[in-house]
Amino acid sequence: MMEKRLTTTAMLFSVGFVFMLVCAVGAFFYGVKIGSDKTEMKYASTAKADEEAAKLASTPYQQQDLVSFYLTVYSPYREFQNDWFAAMTKLSKGQDVDTEATFKKLAKLAEQKAKEASSFDMQKSPLLGEAQVGYIRSLKKFKEAADKATNANSNTNVIELYKIILNEKNYIAATDESLIAQRAYFYAMQKWAATVDPDIPSAYKTSEPISVKQWNSLPISIKNIIVVDYLVKRNELNPFYPHDLTSRVDEFIESGQASKMKLTTLNAIVDLLLNTEAVDLGDFALNKGRFYQSEVLPQLPFFYPETP
Repeated sequence: MMEKRLTTTAMLFSVGFVFMLVCAVGAFFYGVKIGSDKTEMKYASTAKADEEAAKLASTPYQQQDLVSFYLTVYSPYREFQNDWFAAMTKLSKGQDVDTEATFKKLAKLAEQKAKEASSFDMQKSPLLGEAQVGYIRSLKKFKEAADKATNANSNTNVIELYKIILNEKNYIAATDESLIAQRAYFYAMQKWAATVDPDIPSAYKTSEPISVKQWNSLPISIKNIIVVDYLVKRNELNPFYPHDLTSRVDEFIESGQASKMKLTTLNAIVDLLLNTEAVDLGDFALNKGRFYQSEVLPQLPFFYPETP
């Protein structure tokens, strides 16, 4: 009888153990499925986010983006730059300038324009976002350079101060940031142009040296990015626009001067024009009807100065 009870108990224990084992295995696989589903959902979510980011990055630049940037970021920066160049021109010519008052005003203006340039978020457009950050950084460095000039030795004459500013680290950094920002903005314009005209490539890699023949075959959107690239290499900030330089190159070639001087590469022509200060603000406006009537250009004020 005792033996029978033990057998029955053992059997019940065995059945219970098997049942618990089945439940445990089932729970394990259920947990694996839940974990797997969550992982898949997380992966799908991440993949979707990556896909959206990639899609956003490859989204063609719209003219509205370029105009918004011009009005909210570029214009404030340019207003400061015009005043800065006006002051620096006076110094370079040895004109009588109240340097302390002038640069104190410029420092305040730089700070104000940096805030204005920060007021609109351009980060959804990668190149415009890069340009915005660059111009803001440039304005902040210009403020520091202006502060340094404000505190310059009162015995320093204007010509000496001019040279000191040109070699001051904050001014050099401000110039660098400005040129890099300018390059990003013009690259965004070039990408926009490619969506308007299928003959314009969406990307262009500058190869050096560029011959006059190669240059002549390019649309202005490509010529402009070649110019902004070259200005970055020279780390030289000027009051004129990149397309002013582009138009002077075209004028120089068309007039036959490049041929007479046996200048066969773009670099040689640009170096000559810059070194002799032969480029002025407004050169593009003078040459636009002559060279660029059929060219694709965004509706930005500095391309259409005749428009009120």
